Amino acid sequence: MLTFVGLGLHDIRDLTLRGKEAIERADVVFAEFYTSRLIGLSPTDMSRALGREVRVLSREEVEDGRIILEEASSKNVVLLVAGDPMVATTHVALRIMAEERGIKTEIVHNASIVTAAPGLLGLQHYKFGRTVSLPFPQENYFPTSAYDFIAENFSRGLHTLILLDINPRPMTANEAMQILLDMEDRKKGGIFNENTLIAVVARAGSPDYTVRAGYMRDMMNEDFGPPLHTLVLPGNLHFAEAEALVKLAGAPRDIL
Repeated sequence: MLTFVGLGLHDIRDLTLRGKEAIERADVVFAEFYTSRLIGLSPTDMSRALGREVRVLSREEVEDGRIILEEASSKNVVLLVAGDPMVATTHVALRIMAEERGIKTEIVHNASIVTAAPGLLGLQHYKFGRTVSLPFPQENYFPTSAYDFIAENFSRGLHTLILLDINPRPMTANEAMQILLDMEDRKKGGIFNENTLIAVVARAGSPDYTVRAGYMRDMMNEDFGPPLHTLVLPGNLHFAEAEALVKLAGAPRDIL
C-alpha cells in the first residue's frame, strides 16, 4: 500500500485526522519538500510531532520512485506532501507506477494553494486558467515558457496563479515581479509594466497570512514578510472580484 498524505499549507496542525490515522498505520513514512514545503514546520519538528521517524527524500528519489515502490511492495508506506498530494504531476506519475506494479494506492487530500490563493483574494476559482511555475533564472539560462502560458490565459481574460520557485530558497514576490518584467522586455507581449495589476498572497494557511493587490510600480517595493509567496495576475474582473480585491487585499479603488 502506498498512501499519499497531504499536509496542508502551514504546520502539523493542518494534518487531517485521516492523514494522522494513515501515518499511525504505516510501516514506513517518507516525505518530500521540493515541490512545496511547510514554512511553519521543519522535518525534525515533524518527526517529533508525529512521534516517529520520517525520511525526507530528494527530488531524484521521488521521481525515480524505486525506494518508495520497493518498500510499498510489501509494507504500508506513506508519502507526506505539503499541500494536496495530487496537485504535483510528479505524484500522479508515482501513483501510476505503483498501480502498474500491483501496489494499491490511496490519497488523503488537504488544502492547496491552488484553492487557498483565490479564496483569500476573493477571486472566482472557475475564472483561472493554467497555473504556471516561475523558476529562478540561471547563468546562461532564462526560461520564458511561463510568460507564454500567462499570455494565453491573459488573452482569454483568465486569472493566472503563479507559483514561485523554492529551490535553492523561496523566491520572494518582489523577485518574481522583477523576473516577469525582465521576461516582458524579452517577449514584448504587453502584459507586464508598472501599471499592471498584480496580487500577492504570502504565507497562505498561517495565522499571519498577507494578501495585497495593487499596481506593480507600488507592489515592487512592498515588504510582504517571510515566505512562502504566491502571485496572481488577474484577468477580466467581475465587479464582485474587483470589490473583493479592494476590500480584502487593499487594491486601489480605481479598479472598480
